Amino acid sequence: MLTPKISIITIVYNNVRDIEYTIRSVMKQTYPNIEYIVVDGLSTDGTLEVIEQYREEISVLVSEKDKGIYDAMNKGLALATGDYVLFLNSGDELYEDMTLEKVFSSAENADIYYGETKLVDEDRNILGDRRHKAPKKFDWKSFKYGMNVCHQAIYIKRSIAEPYDMQYRLSADIDWIIRAAQKADKIVNVNQYVAKYLVGGMSQQRHRESLKERYDIFKKYYGTVPNIINHGVIAARLLLHRLKNGKTRD
Repeated sequence: MLTPKISIITIVYNNVRDIEYTIRSVMKQTYPNIEYIVVDGLSTDGTLEVIEQYREEISVLVSEKDKGIYDAMNKGLALATGDYVLFLNSGDELYEDMTLEKVFSSAENADIYYGETKLVDEDRNILGDRRHKAPKKFDWKSFKYGMNVCHQAIYIKRSIAEPYDMQYRLSADIDWIIRAAQKADKIVNVNQYVAKYLVGGMSQQRHRESLKERYDIFKKYYGTVPNIINHGVIAARLLLHRLKNGKTRD
């Protein structure tokens, strides 16, 4: 098995409750070639004290004020030296100890690897799958009916990973993935769960604003009229999901 270097980047600010879960999920990986970068927004709640307990396991630690989550992500991306990058933010986890090993043994030299995600609550209980399932095949047009690959479940070759667009405050990750996918020649579905996603992030807390940004991003890439039609499909699917399950998941 080839072992390309993977830069895992964790963004955190005042999240003493969850940061250790993320760090430990990276530490426990059986994969041998990891660069772990933690970008802290100058936390004041004890988060830094937790991080310092694992300082020897962290390749790069930055703790300073930033201009928001995507500014912090851009700092992490600029520091990365790996062949691939993965953003695993505070509270999220790699699915199991062998996740990275399984991802990079699934195929050689892909531009993008992606997989499926489980949702967890703050007590780390698994809630189930995301409403949007990862597609069997993925390209830059795959988001037209919604974000069906979770940010924490996609590994992108660093050479095609551009900085996040700071004009978006809540959904720049969608724009970032689409731009990378436009450049990708080989995209591999690893056909397994690769991440645990802690529900209740900023985009969920400010859901209406997040949806508006998503709409604008989709319109930019897919066109105004197709985007209107696609959102009709999204709305119909959401209604069916609610009728079937009585609640929604992102």
